[in-house]
Amino acid sequence: MSQSGAPRIDDPHEAPARAPLVLASLIIVAAVANLNLSVANVALPAIGKAFDSSQTALNLIAVGYSLGLAASVLYLGAVGDRHGRKLLLLLGVSLSVPACLLAAYAPSDTVLVLARILGGLSAGMAYPTTLALITALWSGPGRTKSIALWSALGGGISMLGPVIAGALLERFYWGSVFLVTLPLAVVALVMALLFIPAHANESTEPVDNLGGILSVLLIAGLVLAINFAAVPHEGPLVIGLVVIALAAGAAFFWRQRRAPNPLYDLHVAGRRTFWVAACAGIIVFGSMMGSAFVSQQYLQNVLEYNPVEAGAAILPLVVMMVLVAPRSAKLVETRGARTTLLTGYAFLFLAFAWMLLFWGEDSRYWQIGFAYVLVGIGAGFAGTPASHSLTGSVPVRRAGMASGTADLQRDLGGAVMQSIMGVLLTAGYASAFSAAIASSPEGAKVSDQVQSELTKSFASAGQVAQQHPQYADQIVEAARQSFLHGDDWAYTVGLAAIALGALLIFFMFPHRDAERELLRRYYAEDSATTDRPHDPRA
Repeated sequence: MSQSGAPRIDDPHEAPARAPLVLASLIIVAAVANLNLSVANVALPAIGKAFDSSQTALNLIAVGYSLGLAASVLYLGAVGDRHGRKLLLLLGVSLSVPACLLAAYAPSDTVLVLARILGGLSAGMAYPTTLALITALWSGPGRTKSIALWSALGGGISMLGPVIAGALLERFYWGSVFLVTLPLAVVALVMALLFIPAHANESTEPVDNLGGILSVLLIAGLVLAINFAAVPHEGPLVIGLVVIALAAGAAFFWRQRRAPNPLYDLHVAGRRTFWVAACAGIIVFGSMMGSAFVSQQYLQNVLEYNPVEAGAAILPLVVMMVLVAPRSAKLVETRGARTTLLTGYAFLFLAFAWMLLFWGEDSRYWQIGFAYVLVGIGAGFAGTPASHSLTGSVPVRRAGMASGTADLQRDLGGAVMQSIMGVLLTAGYASAFSAAIASSPEGAKVSDQVQSELTKSFASAGQVAQQHPQYADQIVEAARQSFLHGDDWAYTVGLAAIALGALLIFFMFPHRDAERELLRRYYAEDSATTDRPHDPRA
């Protein structure tokens, strides 16, 4: 053992003392972040009604948490590597409490967006640290199994968010969904204090603060630009955000090539087992989160599920993720990450094709549940190798970089895919409703102001229907059809992203034997430096 109490990373059989309690503590800490990530989706229709929110505002509420997490995760992962992962984890869990309270009692949707971003920042302190500690404390097959449990239970818990939120919305107001993690945060804080080692192979190099700030500007600018792209009259804002993202991106890569202690080691990031796995994971988790975001609104708006029914509908996804992940870990060990990733991608492609073809105005639950089963199997197979390949490709001192990238798979993937799918949902909905108004015999009587409200979001159309009861049935039916038009656009882009990801893996990710040889070479390279590298057998 090292003086810090961490296991020697070059021994593939070691695990920390009280390993089950340590792993349980890390998973519960991750659960706080995962639940906060997903509870908003099922509440979006209720939030839209409470604040008369536009579809863009609802998109930002849904994506705000992922935005805060994705924008900060690389920077804060490096801070944890240097100043103590346990300390950063405890600060993040503690900060999640006021963030949840602000979200629960937000007086406007603007404040709610800000509260969600703050919650994401708190998760950016805690969540990446969980995987970094698994990487530093376990090695060999034990690490693979721990990552599989972390990935499956983390993803499963995040998908339980809609179920819990739906039950709360049946009896309480919309803000109650943001209070659900408070008791869990207290449990996580106590377990982290008691069981997680204080130090585990941390870095002594100073943090690249300039690189960290540039990474925040890059990711925040990109995600916000996507979200505002479909908003009328916001062209200058979108152009400004794109310029910020491009400038920050160029400066970030310039900085990382020249900094003596780069935040993001581009040499390591250029390894095939690293960058291909990172891209693959972004698409996997982004597709899963994007489909949950759109489908929760579809179930409530189009099929008229109540919040409990809509939340419970996603349970097959949770069950399949948890069941499949251990098998995914075994498949990674026996057949390699490439085969396991492609298996997951095949199921995800089938899921999106099913949603596009068979989710309509009169769909039965078996049609809904079957798609969620496919998504769960796909994410269960693909999640473990995507994270495992990252952590196996870096020296242990860069565990924060690997875990930060693994978290970016979820959070940047979720933010980007939710944003893209949300923008297409918004644009498709507005386009279809405008066409419906234009083709209606009553269309000439619709004022510009009323048309703006009708095309803003499904919730706004519902409020207009209440104000004009003589046209209520026509308005609601047009809103349903317009929503279906918009979600077809969203599912189509999801299919395209999954297909591109599968092609990338097929042509660029090495087969099992070549993958193991590459990991041995990386291990040898890292052994020649002052880093203590991961064992390539891990």
